[in-house]
Amino acid sequence: MTILVTGATGTVGRHIVGQLVERGESVRALTRDPQRANLPEGADVVRGDLTDADAFRRAIEGCDAVHFITFNGEFGETLTNGAELVAATAAAGVQRVSVLGGWDESTLEPALRESELAWALLAPVEFMSNAREWAPEVVSDRRVRTLADWPSAMVHEADIAAVAVEVLLGAPAEGQTYYLTGPEALTPAERTARIADALGEEVTWIGLTEDEERERLRAFGYDEGYVEFGVELAKNPPEIGQVVQDTVTRLTGRPGRTFAQWARENVELFRA
Repeated sequence: MTILVTGATGTVGRHIVGQLVERGESVRALTRDPQRANLPEGADVVRGDLTDADAFRRAIEGCDAVHFITFNGEFGETLTNGAELVAATAAAGVQRVSVLGGWDESTLEPALRESELAWALLAPVEFMSNAREWAPEVVSDRRVRTLADWPSAMVHEADIAAVAVEVLLGAPAEGQTYYLTGPEALTPAERTARIADALGEEVTWIGLTEDEERERLRAFGYDEGYVEFGVELAKNPPEIGQVVQDTVTRLTGRPGRTFAQWARENVELFRA
C-alpha cells in the first residue's frame, strides 16, 4: 500500500508517518515545507496544502489510503473544499480514509458521508499535548493555574496516530466515529502532580476565578470570542470528555499511554 498522510508534520501526523514507516508501509507525507519537515527516513515528503486541490491531486495519485485533517493553512482554518478533496480521493481509486476531526464539522465529513469511500472519523476528547501551554508558567513559577477543575480523559497523540494507522490498514471504517481517550481521567491538579513527579520538583496547581481565567487567556493573545469560549468550556465541559473509552485498546490491542508517560517524554518543556 501507499498511504498519503496530510498534516504530516503536525502533532498527530508526525506520529502517523513514523508508525507507518516502522510497519514497513509506503508513506507519502504532504507538507507545505518539505525542507523543514524532518520526517523519518523512508517517507516520501511532497509539497502541498489541502487548500490547493491541484497539489492534492498530484500527491494522492497512486495512493491506496489517505489520512485527512479537517483544517489547513497557516492559522488552522477549517477546510471549505471538502467536496473537491473527496472527489479527487475517489477518482484516484483510494480505498480507505481516516479523518482527524476538530471541534466543528468541516466540509470534508458530509462529503465523505455522501461518497462510497470506506472512512472513519477520529474524535479525541482532549490531547495530552494541550499541557504544553502550561510550560511557561511551570518553568517560571513552578505553578499551573486553571479555572477548570474537572477530570479529563485526555489521550496521547501517539495513540491517536495508532488508531489512525489501524483504520488505514484495515480496521472497520464504515463512517463511524471513534472517540479517543487515554486510560484515566485526571483533574488539572492530578496532571500537575504527574508533571511534578517527572521533574522531581514541587509544582503547585492553583484554581482561578472566571475573571482571572479571562486574563490568563488574553495573555496568550486570544481574541475575546475565544476567551469566552475558553471560560465556558472550563465551566461546562462536554461529559464525554470525562469518560474513559476503550477504543485505543480495542483497535490497537494494547493499553493507551498514560499522562505520566507523556510528562516523562516531554519533561524538558517544563525545566527551568
